[in-house]
Amino acid sequence: MATNFRLDGKVALVTGAAYGIGYAMAKALAHAGAKIAFNCRGQDHLDAALQQYKAGGIDARGYIADVTEEAQVAKLIADITGDIGVIDILVNNAGIIKRIPMTEMSKADFAQVIDIDLVAPFVVAKAVIPGMIKKGGGKIINVCSMMSELGRETVSAYAAAKGGLKMLTRNIASEYGEYNIQCNGIGPGYIATPQTAPLREKQAGGSRHPFDSFIIAKTPAARWGNPEDLEGPAVFLASRASDFVNGHILYVDGGILAYIGKQPK
Repeated sequence: MATNFRLDGKVALVTGAAYGIGYAMAKALAHAGAKIAFNCRGQDHLDAALQQYKAGGIDARGYIADVTEEAQVAKLIADITGDIGVIDILVNNAGIIKRIPMTEMSKADFAQVIDIDLVAPFVVAKAVIPGMIKKGGGKIINVCSMMSELGRETVSAYAAAKGGLKMLTRNIASEYGEYNIQCNGIGPGYIATPQTAPLREKQAGGSRHPFDSFIIAKTPAARWGNPEDLEGPAVFLASRASDFVNGHILYVDGGILAYIGKQPK
């Protein structure tokens, strides 16, 4: 059974995996035996990420590419294929969020979030699917969100993009399942990363940050997730163990979506 979770010899592209949850998933795939490729949009981030992978004992290949640009993505896929091999696993992880009230958000800001969080996964998946078909199959993992299911103030663009990504995931599964391509999503909950650290800082007097208290109260696990909590789900969806799982969104949220919340005291 354990061999079903091995990825030996597989080539994995994890977009935007310079840090955070992307790096955690790439690291997990590497430890399961996969060869890792990732992209950044700038040389400084790329160099820093390569050092981090090296320090973790991972021989990853890094490339500069903007995944919203079809020409750059085509070159990225060609370079990875030439350097490592045909891509077996794609993790569409690159994304951004802009927390702006909808009536104050510009069309340009809205479009940028949609472009990176929804259009880019379409562009990259479109580029890797022909190679997967020729190879006899493949795995596509789209990093969705609880906002694929829920709304919240100030995240109209992000929720629209992640809701769309959920349906893109299901459509890829529907359209290419007959070619032994499984496309699933991972929906992280609130994850403790450097980006969310200010929301978890203790306040004067030692009390929790209000948002920290809100998340703890809404999560049955009563904690934030860690990037490592996404490692097992990523390996599962990238491996033979999930060969009959297709079009599914696996929410790694500590139970938030199943929970109505605590009754006020």
